Order: sequence, then C-alpha cells, then structure tokens
Amino acid sequence: MGTSTGSGRLEYQGLDICYMNEQLLNNLIVSAIEASKNSYSPYSKYRVGAALLGTSGRIFTGCNVENASYGATICAELTAVVKAISEGEHKFSALAIHGSSHQPKPNQTYYAYPCGICRQVLSEFAEPDLTVLIVHSENDYLKRTLGELLPDSFGSANLE
Repeated sequence: MGTSTGSGRLEYQGLDICYMNEQLLNNLIVSAIEASKNSYSPYSKYRVGAALLGTSGRIFTGCNVENASYGATICAELTAVVKAISEGEHKFSALAIHGSSHQPKPNQTYYAYPCGICRQVLSEFAEPDLTVLIVHSENDYLKRTLGELLPDSFGSANLE
C-alpha cells in the first residue's frame, strides 16, 4: 500500500502524501462515508464517520458514538485515533471526515469539521501538515491541514 519515508511522511506509488494519489484519496473518502453509516447518534441525529491514514499505509475508521449524558459521547475522529493507537499505529498522514443528518435536507451541504478536542488529540500524533479532508460526498470535499485547523497548538514541546 504505502511506504514511510525517512521523515515519517507517507509515500504512495512514489508520491508524497501532500500530492495524494487519486485512488488513495478516494479510498479514504469512501471509508469515512461508510464509517458514518455505523454512527450511534440518536440524540443529535448527526452521523459522523472518520478514516485515518497511518504512515504505515493502513486506514483506521471510526464513527461517533453518543451517550445520553452527552459528556460521554465519543467523536468519530477519536474513535479512529484510539483504534489506530491500540493497534500500534502512532503517526498519521491524512484524515477524512464525513458528516450528515439522519434526514438530510435537499440541497443542503454538510461539512463536519473536527471539534477542538479532536484537533488537539490529532496534534499529539500528527504534524501540522496532516491533510484533513472535510467530506460532503465523494466529489465534494474541502482540503485543509491540521495546522490551518489548529494554529499555535499546545503540544509536548510546551511541557519541556
């Protein structure tokens, strides 16, 4: 699938992840859309799915899991991060996030940006140039970096 470069960045078919291969990009987007279908969201009625690409080339998916106490709700991005970490993946190259209402309105575009906590957790395991795809559909998505979504982040270097 992919190979890690000396800098910890992913190469896919000889391309740096910043120039993500169209097939890999599509796989990540489709994986996020599929993951959103597993969402447990009876309270917000808003499904979110995430697909996280590790520097090893593996894709880890997650969905939001709500709880009646709200504070115990787990975001899709955190689900994917925890799955990846628990399986030995500690560095990431890209993330796709898809969100939609249980009953989407016609002509309504939904973009599910990661919440502040998810952005902070991602910054623990990814560089600011992490590609973040905010997905409405396979052909309609926004491309950002983690650094754009979380400028001037607080990290381990602040604790030294």
